[in-house]
Amino acid sequence: MTGRLDGRLALVTGASRGIGRAVALRYASEGAHVMALARSVADLESLDDEIRALGGQATLVPMDLADWDAIDGLAAPILERWGRLDILVGNAAIMGTLMPMAQMPPDEWETVFRVNVHANWRLIRALDPLLRAAPAGRALFVTSGITRNLPAYWSAYATAKAALEAMVVTYAREVASSNLRVNLINPGPTRTALRAAAFPGEDPKSLPPPEDAGEAFVAAVSPDFLSHGSWIAADEWDPGANRLVQ
Repeated sequence: MTGRLDGRLALVTGASRGIGRAVALRYASEGAHVMALARSVADLESLDDEIRALGGQATLVPMDLADWDAIDGLAAPILERWGRLDILVGNAAIMGTLMPMAQMPPDEWETVFRVNVHANWRLIRALDPLLRAAPAGRALFVTSGITRNLPAYWSAYATAKAALEAMVVTYAREVASSNLRVNLINPGPTRTALRAAAFPGEDPKSLPPPEDAGEAFVAAVSPDFLSHGSWIAADEWDPGANRLVQ
C-alpha cells in the first residue's frame, strides 16, 4: 500500500492500545512498515491482524520497557534487516498513583520515571545511529499538557513528563546539524485507559478517540516536516503554528 509514509520504517512504543495503537494503524495505512512494541502479545497480535486487514505490514516486538537489556538489544536486528530507522515514536507511559508527593512510595516514583523518562533515554541511546542513518529520520515523543499547569497530586507523572521534555529538547539541539528532526507532541485530552484511570467520573464519550490525533502524528514524522525541538499540540494541529519548547 502507498501513502505519505510509504516505504518508511516506524517503531512505535506502547502500540498495543490507546494512542500508540491508533498511531500504529494510521502509519500502516500511510504505507509505513510498523514495528509495534508493547508488553501484551495478545494485543500485539490483534493489532497485527488489523494492520494486515488494511494491507499493511508490521513486525511485533513484545517487550517491557523496564527491561534495559531488551532495549539495548533493539538496534542490532534493525540494523541487520533494514540498516536504518526512519521514525521513532516514544509513546509508552504510566501514570502512577495520584496522591500527595510526600506519601508517594519510592518504588512507585522510580517506576514512573523508569518507564516515562529512562526508557526513552535508553531508546535514544540505542537507536540514535539508526535514526541518523535514515535520509529523513524523525523522532517524536509523546508528552502532556500537564507540564503546563502542574496540578496537585500528579507529582510523579507531571515531573516525569517535564523531565522527558527537557531531555528531548536537549537531544534535538545536539542533533540539529543532522538530517534527524526531533519533536514533542501533546495529544490533548483523549479517550484512553490512562485518562479514564485519572478521571473516573468523566464521560469517555465526551473526549475525542485516539484516532483523531492521527493526522498530527503523521505530519510530524513526514520527510517534509522540518520543525525541530518543537512542542506540537495535536488537538490544535496547525503545521504553521508549532510552539517551541523554551
